[in-house]
Amino acid sequence: MSKRSGSFALLSIVTVAGAPALAKPADKPAGAPTEQPAPAAHESPFTDYRGQVPGKSHLIRVDDLPGPNEAQSIDNGPHLVARPPGALPQAPAGFTVQLYAEKLHNPRLVRVAPNGDVFVAESKHDSLRALRGLASDGKSAYSKEFAGGLKKPFGIGFYPQGPGVEPQWLYVANTDSVVRFPYRTGDLVARGKPEVVVKDLPGGGLLRGGGHWTRDLAFSRDGKQLFVSVGSHSNVDDPDTTPAEFHRADILVFQLDGNGLPDSAGARVFASGIRNAVGIAVNPRTGELWASVNERDLLGDDLVPDYITSVKEGGFYGWPWYFIGGHQDPRHAGKHPELRSKVIVPDVLLQPHFASLQMCFYEGEQFPAQYRGDIFAAQHGSWNRHQRNGYQVIRVPLHGKDHASGEYEDFLTGFVTPDGGVWGRPVGVAVAKDGALLVTDDGSESIWRVSAVGK
Repeated sequence: MSKRSGSFALLSIVTVAGAPALAKPADKPAGAPTEQPAPAAHESPFTDYRGQVPGKSHLIRVDDLPGPNEAQSIDNGPHLVARPPGALPQAPAGFTVQLYAEKLHNPRLVRVAPNGDVFVAESKHDSLRALRGLASDGKSAYSKEFAGGLKKPFGIGFYPQGPGVEPQWLYVANTDSVVRFPYRTGDLVARGKPEVVVKDLPGGGLLRGGGHWTRDLAFSRDGKQLFVSVGSHSNVDDPDTTPAEFHRADILVFQLDGNGLPDSAGARVFASGIRNAVGIAVNPRTGELWASVNERDLLGDDLVPDYITSVKEGGFYGWPWYFIGGHQDPRHAGKHPELRSKVIVPDVLLQPHFASLQMCFYEGEQFPAQYRGDIFAAQHGSWNRHQRNGYQVIRVPLHGKDHASGEYEDFLTGFVTPDGGVWGRPVGVAVAKDGALLVTDDGSESIWRVSAVGK
């Protein structure tokens, strides 16, 4: 395994450069899962959009993984259609879904300021949007550009942070840098020009061929560290022989001085072998870093599972030589046998090709008590699978504990028509100040608001 240190790089989004051509619910208590028949003993844990039911639980174990099947791979990207009249995403019984904002410009990651203002990265528009309040129709009362002139912005963070702390800066992760704007509570337009905090992050183009381009960021609970996620440049190119993969497929960490700026030591690799951690978040209960990860493609419909996991400092998660423990990628057969026993198995395995994007911890009080501390994550949807999967928001229950037990639940579904047309693609998730869940959707260019009934 190559040592990765010194100058660094970033990038993100599905890249397959050089790859071969490819052939109204009944009343129930809030949050109660929809009743499901007990699965047959032989039932496969791998499913698609046709099996999505709000509240339904899924568990994929390492032993469930099939063998690689490169010949099965297919290029089956989403066929985007207009949202059918009256169509709304479907949530479990006890929840209601409303349209919070529409006619946006590629809404991607979303984060909520301490005062409740909502900030959304409009990545293709190179801008950041601010939204505020609720009008009588349930939509935002204010929605305008906060700042423009960015470069494929994605990650957003407020600094410093913590109970009772007034943030002084709003950080934004461009595809090739991290910048910050001076910020005071209530700002709806940037009060100054951006200051470069981290420069020279190798940027990426959108979608295939340009490398993974998204950059998320998160601060440690004590405010002394800045984490930045870095996607690979390719599907499975070998970093040993591919300079473009230097310092990619990592999560980087920067030590911060008292002013929130990286110290002279620069970046170091916090964890490696993580193909594309599109979303990262710090567990407010434990202080651990977690990640929502896109795994590799072109090994068949049911490989390789995307995943959500706590991230161990110094941990190696396999890419590109191995996946989900000691499973060797056949495209790198025989390489790095010394690493096989070191590959960490992620906490929660998701459906392969889900395209798991932003994640957040639910710290609101509006949802039923059993949701407190749980994870929500947006699944953007598959392109490398015969039957579509993803295109939903999932819940990872932590059961009041520090770590997950492996299962996840369908939470917000219905973005795919019965004939397979796709009208919505969830990207971002965030908890509003009143405890509702906000979901950005770059398929219908909207933001959805999920509330507990009567709240």
